[in-house]
Amino acid sequence: MAESIAAIICAAGSSRRMGGVKKEFMLLPFTADSSAGEQQTVLGAAVSAFASCSRIGPIIITVPEDSENGEAAARACLPADFASGEESRFFFVQGGPTRRASVHNALSFLESLEGRVSLVLIHDGARPWIKQDLIERVIEGAIEHGAIIPALPLLETPKELCSDGARFIQRHLRRAQLCTAQTPQAFRFPDILTAHKKAAEKEAREHFEYTDDAEVWGEFIGTVAVIAGDPENRKITYPGDMFQGTKKSTDFHRLSRI
Repeated sequence: MAESIAAIICAAGSSRRMGGVKKEFMLLPFTADSSAGEQQTVLGAAVSAFASCSRIGPIIITVPEDSENGEAAARACLPADFASGEESRFFFVQGGPTRRASVHNALSFLESLEGRVSLVLIHDGARPWIKQDLIERVIEGAIEHGAIIPALPLLETPKELCSDGARFIQRHLRRAQLCTAQTPQAFRFPDILTAHKKAAEKEAREHFEYTDDAEVWGEFIGTVAVIAGDPENRKITYPGDMFQGTKKSTDFHRLSRI
């Protein structure tokens, strides 16, 4: 039986590390792979990758909660042909004060739609270089394991600092057992919605913030599987990231065996 799959594209952040310029709404620089005469926005490129996957149904895009024209600005970032024929496939939801809250809003909206969704992919709108191959591998991994993320191995040795603010090392970590998480992260629905509800309750009780959806799932639902990520699937955080060359990982084969 075929899975019913949805995608959430997170674009509700403030982009403060971009100097206040909304990074998801920026135009990507032309590259050798760009279509002639067509220049995509960061958000448009990310959404296009998921819209091109025939296995994915509804696509939910989170927009800033404090912006009156957030939805209009996000719509304007999508390719022009999305306005004809596929309009009912795209939905825009106001985000929250944190990324987790924004995803929670999108999951709750997804629950309200007609039709049963069994799987949801959650992706950073600031990762415009996502490829179809990775999307397909994440879907297959989620079908098999229930929860999965793509990840890359560390190339430099990490150190854990003391929590008192002093610049001293508390622990020397082993990079062979560590990785950096990417998106899209995929989960069984509505289990991930249940996990977010519990996370919201914990945040209301404690001064705590979750950094990604895999952490939310891992605390309240269970184990998260890992597959090899893509070094080109990088996230735009600072202005220079828009033009940064492709980062290759010489240790990529270590995670490709997972």
